[in-house]
Amino acid sequence: MKRVWITRPLPDTVVAAARALEAEIVVRRETLPLTAEELRVALRDFDVVLPTLGDQFSEQVFADVPGPRCRLLANFGVGYNHIDVAAAAAVGVQVTNTPGAVTDATADIGVMLMLMSARRAGEGERMVRRDAWPGWHPTQMLGLHMSGKTVGIVGMGRIGQAIAQRCHFGFGMAVQYFNRSPKELPFAATRVEDLNALAAGVDFLVAAVPGGGATRHIIDAEVLGAMQPHAHLVNISRGDVVDEAALIATLEAGQIGGAGLDVYEHEPAVPDRLQALDNVTLLPHLGTAALEVRTDMGLMAVDNVAAFLADKTLPNPV
Repeated sequence: MKRVWITRPLPDTVVAAARALEAEIVVRRETLPLTAEELRVALRDFDVVLPTLGDQFSEQVFADVPGPRCRLLANFGVGYNHIDVAAAAAVGVQVTNTPGAVTDATADIGVMLMLMSARRAGEGERMVRRDAWPGWHPTQMLGLHMSGKTVGIVGMGRIGQAIAQRCHFGFGMAVQYFNRSPKELPFAATRVEDLNALAAGVDFLVAAVPGGGATRHIIDAEVLGAMQPHAHLVNISRGDVVDEAALIATLEAGQIGGAGLDVYEHEPAVPDRLQALDNVTLLPHLGTAALEVRTDMGLMAVDNVAAFLADKTLPNPV
């Protein structure tokens, strides 16, 4: 019988669906990423592994387990930059992901961060919690009104389009975007071919690109320096898409209006200097943290496992 390893606790519905498969299902109870040894155990002792963010299946891991027993990494999540797909393919390991299931939830968090940063929501809540609110007055904690402004989307994939749609139809915002190719969209949007030019012309800059070497530090000191003094940066993609050190320096100097982050360059580590700032909203990677969404993600991953076990075409290969 095939052995399947689920590397994190998942919603009960997902685990039940997995246990209904014709396979031995092993659920790892730890919530932290696989250790170096566990990564190698995964490839050596299981036919299928259902990993997720943080399980670093690097080229070296695959090199250390020549001829792995594992033949499928059914990733729980749309992002898979923690898996070296080329190295996996070289040893006959297929990789799938869960596109679509995360789009709306992640877009919602993106818009929420735009609002929280612009309207200083995190700063205001901290004031109330420490009993430091003196009462309402006309010039207290004035922020940036979001309706009618211009948003710049970096990466116009599923999630980028969903954020842009919410901004256009919900807030009457003008939409500009930076993407490798033009997109046909059901709303007005202007493609800007230079990222610095995009950053210079918008009130909100939202990073929604996939992770990986091609996008690492795509939001760097130069891009941050091009932003207007009142503008806000939001990142809901991967932490290393933004040069965190450059962002901290920019925020400390008050060179932009603020930032909203759901991901970090070295998460779960969040630098003390970033935590100390009032002009940044910090969330603990909540992008898909809704029960319905995590269940849909898990069931999609299980569908990929089921197809593999039945020797059928994988629904979501990467």
